Amino acid sequence: MRRILTGFPVTRSPMDLYSQMDFLDPGILGFKSYFAFQGRYAVVQRRTMGAHSFNHIVGFRRLDELTEKLKNYSYRVRKEDCLDLPDKVYIKRNIELTKEQNDAYVQMKHLALARLNNGELSTTKNVLTQIMRLQQICCGHLTDDNGNVHKIKSNRLSSLLDICDEIQGKAIIWATWTMDIRSITEALRDRFSVLSVSSLHGETPDSERQKIVESFQDRQSELRFLVGHPRTGGFGLTLTAATTVIYYSNSYDLELRLQSEDRAHRIGQTNKVTYVDLISPSTVDEKIVRALRSKINIADQILGEQSREWLQ
Repeated sequence: MRRILTGFPVTRSPMDLYSQMDFLDPGILGFKSYFAFQGRYAVVQRRTMGAHSFNHIVGFRRLDELTEKLKNYSYRVRKEDCLDLPDKVYIKRNIELTKEQNDAYVQMKHLALARLNNGELSTTKNVLTQIMRLQQICCGHLTDDNGNVHKIKSNRLSSLLDICDEIQGKAIIWATWTMDIRSITEALRDRFSVLSVSSLHGETPDSERQKIVESFQDRQSELRFLVGHPRTGGFGLTLTAATTVIYYSNSYDLELRLQSEDRAHRIGQTNKVTYVDLISPSTVDEKIVRALRSKINIADQILGEQSREWLQ
């Protein structure tokens, strides 16, 4: 007998399901290969970049049929059906770009589009890097090709500090970039106290991580703010001492987002949890949130649910 267990089976696209069902029983969905499965449920276009060509998924189809097939081999229990947890509340805080940020953003955007339109495969990595740098610019810094980090005047950190002044109780702050984690940690220590902040990211020694979590969970401790990377602290940890979760920045990874949200919203939480997203309007920040929202909608359609409440 084979069984699999997952909190969310579709975090990137419906194509995630093939390997899971194939593990349970090859051909369980009626397809002998992934490409046959893809051909049935994905809309594929042939793309060419330079001398290379590849299949690119641009949409999905027959998802109702896929949902019906899954019903024969799956059993689902939702959190709200078995746990009496408080509500999640989502808030978006708009952060305007400074003139310095806007100038750098426009320049980087034009450069990325120019390289992308050239269609040179050798520059694809550079294009993706430049798109990533657009988000860095929104956060107030930029890493050049030599690995040097340049700070850019930004309103994001000061807005975060204002939010921390407004809230009560403990808070988790998730950030995508290690530099941001360091800057946030330093700023919070200056604003509050050294003992009020700890960070949790890839460079945090394993021997210290559990101590940080235990201190944060201790409601009598001075540790009030936990600043971390979702990939390091977003899985498996219980951080229910927090009633506020702030996303200094997001990534396109839906699994990271959902898992990091639920560190504070799980068994042991007795208060509603407020999620605050810092977003610069008309930038890649909004595109990332729209991409995450789209992935959630597709997953809900496959799993036969109504669209859940989430940041719009």
